[in-house]
Amino acid sequence: MQLNKNYQNLSDSYLFSTIAKKVTEYKERFPEKEIIRLGIGDVTLPLPAPVVEALKKAADETGTAAGFHGYGPEQGYGFLKEAIQGYYAARNTHLELNEIFVSDGAKSDVANILDLFSTENTVLIPDPVYPVYLDTNVMHGRKIVYLQANAQNNFCPMPPKDVVADIIYLCSPNNPTGSTYTRGQLAEWVAYANQNKAVILYDAAYEAFVTDDCPRSIFEIEGAKTCAIEFCSLSKTAGFTGTRCGYTIVPLALTAEGKSLNKMWLRRQTTKFNGVPYIVQRGAEAVFSQAGLKACIDNIAYYRSNAAVIAAALDEAGVWYSGGKNSPYIWLQCPAGMKSWDFFDYLLEEAGVVGTPGSGFGACGEGYFRLTGFGDAENTKKAAAKLKAAIQKLK
Repeated sequence: MQLNKNYQNLSDSYLFSTIAKKVTEYKERFPEKEIIRLGIGDVTLPLPAPVVEALKKAADETGTAAGFHGYGPEQGYGFLKEAIQGYYAARNTHLELNEIFVSDGAKSDVANILDLFSTENTVLIPDPVYPVYLDTNVMHGRKIVYLQANAQNNFCPMPPKDVVADIIYLCSPNNPTGSTYTRGQLAEWVAYANQNKAVILYDAAYEAFVTDDCPRSIFEIEGAKTCAIEFCSLSKTAGFTGTRCGYTIVPLALTAEGKSLNKMWLRRQTTKFNGVPYIVQRGAEAVFSQAGLKACIDNIAYYRSNAAVIAAALDEAGVWYSGGKNSPYIWLQCPAGMKSWDFFDYLLEEAGVVGTPGSGFGACGEGYFRLTGFGDAENTKKAAAKLKAAIQKLK
């Protein structure tokens, strides 16, 4: 028996596990001190009422002989796929039902989609980056080329002129930087991918936070259906971080080496995935109802307001940042030239506020720090005041 030696190339600990360990140690030393968490992007508001009602109704239904559901279709029930199709259609984006695959979240599918591709492929990953993109490719031993995202390009790097990639990761609105690609910028990426016969793996988990004309789906860009796969999640849109439901769009027009990636993904899912529970899918269907969408919009406005509070504190402290407008994330430059983990430790010790060190997202994240708007509103106000005071103390 031999192990997958690629695991030896991973860092010893997942970023958020390291943060949790540091916070636990702090609490053991100072059990009386308050800690406000603005680090991990988990939501705090409860599920929207229409979703809860749909979950209850579905639970009652499955408690009857007539309404019981066992194994469902691996790619999702038709009622939810039709709801997702209508959601895209409202933004003038047409999807075929069999292009929609219901999943237990974008994180799983972003990793599992790699089953379709050779380990010989070259992968283009922006840096800084959501760790799952990087770690899952390291696990497979693929060649990784990093694309530098920085303040000079507003953390929206464009296609390289000297690299031909096979697989491209894009996330917009971006985690962790909060940056968002424009239509023109995404059109350049689509042209690059089609020209090089590459596939864009497009993470649209935060699309519901977009307030301006920036695209919410890559399929709003002409030519994207021949070069892109889109991943979306209800985690941040509707608070499904614990309920677990998302969806992946694999266009019928997307082929490689004469093979349909849609058919390959269907084959993969029917072999390795038993689908999302019926009850959860009924709850997800309610997200796309008129009442459900209104409730989700209200919740997202709450988180946007939190982000605005953090942004205002940084403005007053004279700290550069991106994000917070089309995104729940604030990506700030560490004050006084501090390193990311040094600022993490300082902010925890000085203010009891937990954020995420930028270096945990890649080398280009060094010197930056991520805060989220997903906290409780009152706690966010307290954290913002403490953040401002802690930064001013450094000057």
